[in-house]
Amino acid sequence: MAPGRPLQPRGGPPGQPATIPPVTESGSKGLWDRVVALTISLGERILAPIERFIGKRSLVGDATFFPLERFPWVKHIEDNWEVIREEAERLLEDRAELANFQDISKDQIEITDDDRWKTFFLYGYGFEAKLGVEMCPRTAALMREIPGMKTAMFSILSPRKHILDHRGPYKGVLRYHLGLIVPADAAACRIRVGEDIRHWEAGRSLIFDDTFNHEVWNDTDETRVVLFVDVMRPLPFPDSAVNEGIVKAIGYSPFVLDAKRNQEAWERRYLQRRGQRNGHAAEIGSAAR
Repeated sequence: MAPGRPLQPRGGPPGQPATIPPVTESGSKGLWDRVVALTISLGERILAPIERFIGKRSLVGDATFFPLERFPWVKHIEDNWEVIREEAERLLEDRAELANFQDISKDQIEITDDDRWKTFFLYGYGFEAKLGVEMCPRTAALMREIPGMKTAMFSILSPRKHILDHRGPYKGVLRYHLGLIVPADAAACRIRVGEDIRHWEAGRSLIFDDTFNHEVWNDTDETRVVLFVDVMRPLPFPDSAVNEGIVKAIGYSPFVLDAKRNQEAWERRYLQRRGQRNGHAAEIGSAAR
């Protein structure tokens, strides 16, 4: 469910796998954190040669950004972008309670350590985020129509937020962005993938390979919201079947299961806080009568 890995993990030189942190607390949580870190480190080593092969076999080439006409499903999503934006806008009414990305995917602390990058998951590596699907049913339905969709969420970037240079976890999927709420000064809100820079536009799409080093800036005083989706990279058969198997295996790795567990814990807290607020409002209304 996580979008990427930092280019230079703390405690290790550039180009080397992330250092496995020591166990700093007793009990199962410390052991689980260590297992997750070990999975990430081993996964990077195992997938590296596979990714080189995927780049060569890709039916859409091996580039930073891709022509949208290579993905026929994009038009249908863009045709419904206002429906998606409407559901995103409702989420922003309770923005402070939305999850910080690093609260769901713990390794994101390497690239963001504040509350200015919020996320709201619908799907993550094949798992359904129950609350997300319930609160954004029309968006969720549209996501299920995207061929090879594996992850779908809203990505909410606060003013003046900078997401540090990092890369995605696996070349077998491609990243899709749909601009929903874009600052007026679009040139000051940008994404760099490799050496190429693009800007979001409301109702318009970007598709890129997030295993190229990439970085994001919102150098404006406005919020940026995009729909964020991972889809299977087009490959010839039988390479596509092998790729599907790898992505499925990643979905059951401790790395993703940890994010799933964090997502479910956040959903419980969110519903509890919402229930408390609703109960308090009801008490005030009753007292007023």
